Amino acid sequence: MIIAVVGPTATGKSDCALDLAERLATEHGTPVEIVSADAYQQYIGMDIGTAKVPVSERRGIPHHQYDVLSPWEDSTVADYQLRARQDIAAIQARGGIPIVVGGSGLYVRALLDVINFPGRSESVRAALEERAEREGSRSLFDELERRDIAAATTIGPHNTRRIIRALEVMEITGQPYSANLPREEYVQPAVQIGLRCQRDVLVDRVEQRVRLMDEAGLFDEVAGLASPEQGGTGPGLGVTASRAVGYAEVLPYLRGECTRAEALEAIAVNTRQLARRQMTWFRRDQRITWLDALAPDLVEQALERIR
Repeated sequence: MIIAVVGPTATGKSDCALDLAERLATEHGTPVEIVSADAYQQYIGMDIGTAKVPVSERRGIPHHQYDVLSPWEDSTVADYQLRARQDIAAIQARGGIPIVVGGSGLYVRALLDVINFPGRSESVRAALEERAEREGSRSLFDELERRDIAAATTIGPHNTRRIIRALEVMEITGQPYSANLPREEYVQPAVQIGLRCQRDVLVDRVEQRVRLMDEAGLFDEVAGLASPEQGGTGPGLGVTASRAVGYAEVLPYLRGECTRAEALEAIAVNTRQLARRQMTWFRRDQRITWLDALAPDLVEQALERIR
């Protein structure tokens, strides 16, 4: 079985996963290892802003999919799926139990569920992007609606990037885009534990997290990663890494486009918005057992569900 601890940011997923790992290892005499399902904890050096558990605090438990990419490298969910499934297979081959932990919903689904990622075609994509500029995204959406009403209903008329991707996939595969959408079907037995808390509590936890990140040196971390063109002194943040909450907001500060206080407030606002989006995503999955993140017997409740 694969165990997953999921939910919005700032709900304590990492600590819960560590506690579960220790208890399961003690009770079963079986090694337990943790696999990250976080889009940004993959990046070397992006530690403070991603709330990455320091090596010294991992309690001797092996962690996977942390620090596997340089910050200037772009990442795809398909790449992550391949690497993380290899980690899961290796853990199980050693007789271990894998615990997946993270708040990146698509990464969790890509790891746990039956989901395929079609390839890409730069020429097809370029032609579709040119059409979007020339004809408008509505024209492309109308075509998608004619060819795959299920995909059009899911995507909607305003998400140009996803409309283009859907048409690109259909051109490459010759199949409806909806045929490649994820299904709620585990690739192997799994149990998902979701952590949630009241909105006002989560807001307070986010505010506290932002303060602690600032005190821990978030601005220096971003400056050391960003390129001179981005306002820093480092090798540079790629397209994917520069979108991470906590990094995207500090970059304008480094370029002198906002104050430190404005950057911190933007991080707090965007983190709260991220938490809402994550909760909306995970709430759709009826297989998740939701637990109060602040419950004093949280680990016992999770263990009971796993049992």
